[in-house]
Amino acid sequence: PQSVNHDDEIDLLELLKVLWDSKLEILATTAVAAFISVIYALSQPNIYQAEALLAPSGDEGPGGISRLAGQFGGLASLAGVSLKDEGVNKSELGLEVLESRKFVREFVERHKILPQLMAVDYWDPETRELKLDADIYDVKSKAWLDKDGPPSNHSIYKTFIESLVLEVETGSKFVRIGFKHRSPDIAAEWTGLVVKDLNDALRRQDINEAESSIAYLRKQIASSPLADLRNLFYELIQSQTETMMLANVREEYVFKTIDPAIVPENKSEPKRALICILGTFFGGLFALIYVLGRHYIHPLNS
Repeated sequence: PQSVNHDDEIDLLELLKVLWDSKLEILATTAVAAFISVIYALSQPNIYQAEALLAPSGDEGPGGISRLAGQFGGLASLAGVSLKDEGVNKSELGLEVLESRKFVREFVERHKILPQLMAVDYWDPETRELKLDADIYDVKSKAWLDKDGPPSNHSIYKTFIESLVLEVETGSKFVRIGFKHRSPDIAAEWTGLVVKDLNDALRRQDINEAESSIAYLRKQIASSPLADLRNLFYELIQSQTETMMLANVREEYVFKTIDPAIVPENKSEPKRALICILGTFFGGLFALIYVLGRHYIHPLNS
């Protein structure tokens, strides 16, 4: 008969004995981890989240240029005019603009919110006032006290994006845009401002493009000898004029507010109970691994 070697197998009774002999050490380590996690959870400031529910405004499909491209495409190409309409979804374009560095920089500068974004100390729930860190920013002189001066564009953009809430609901066109901040009032205020500024930015962009196109088309009408080509240019001017009229009339140009942001009453972060549970669990797990490793691995190394 062949002999079987069981030397490498772990004896369950021995394992239980090791854990029982080290029970005080395991419990003490777990208790310390639980205490540290509670202290850490209580030291974290409350973060409030406000958000608004939005929907795309109007038709998202290709405009009148697609119709003209099928009718006058060949003639326009002879005159060196492109009638391609890529049918860019304005809501998708708006979300990309929202996360662009240019929009973030202009938004912060326009509303002068840099101290409230980068130098927050705490929020007083009784007076509902936001206190700024005096070691970073001097409110009276409006000067940055850091040795490196005002925050860099990279740090401003990073902090803004981390505070921004952007969720696209799966299976629908609805979008949730919001802000996370220590002050619930500021979170709600910035949410409304960012939706308004996003619509304004896209509206100004379309108006400027339409005005430039109309000015160019009028020059082409004056220099074109072909009646059909002039008719095409008039059609294009009409299409661009309709775009300008829509942009000037519709305040919510790209996103229509379905449910506006309100001041949140309850915090969204931190999850203190979860922090305590995870801290205690990993503290106990670390104690078990250390005790077993000391018993089984250390003798082998010796």
